[in-house]
Amino acid sequence: MHEDRLNILWTNSDPVTSELMVLMYAHNALLHKCWKQVRVILWGAATKLVAEDTHIQHLIKAAQKEGVCFSACIACAKQLNVKNELERLSIEVKSWGIPLTELIKNDEKLITI
Repeated sequence: MHEDRLNILWTNSDPVTSELMVLMYAHNALLHKCWKQVRVILWGAATKLVAEDTHIQHLIKAAQKEGVCFSACIACAKQLNVKNELERLSIEVKSWGIPLTELIKNDEKLITI
């Protein structure tokens, strides 16, 4: 178990929520040493938002520079035809079904947005 890692499951495509909750918290949580690791998992509509919104992409790059890890659901990325764009943004694209289940079963810290 990773007691000092926060996972944020980001499914919301609302740009305001994405900027002022997901990305603001993920970035600042590492910047202020609230967590040793922060991982943002893009799923569903969030994958499309990230691939299309340059402002959100800029915020992701800033968070990545602080050490926030980003990973996306490959099934979502393929179905929404955004896999290449996510990879271009240095976002890991992989199967998340089983890893998410294990994360939940292991009682890891998880925020779902």
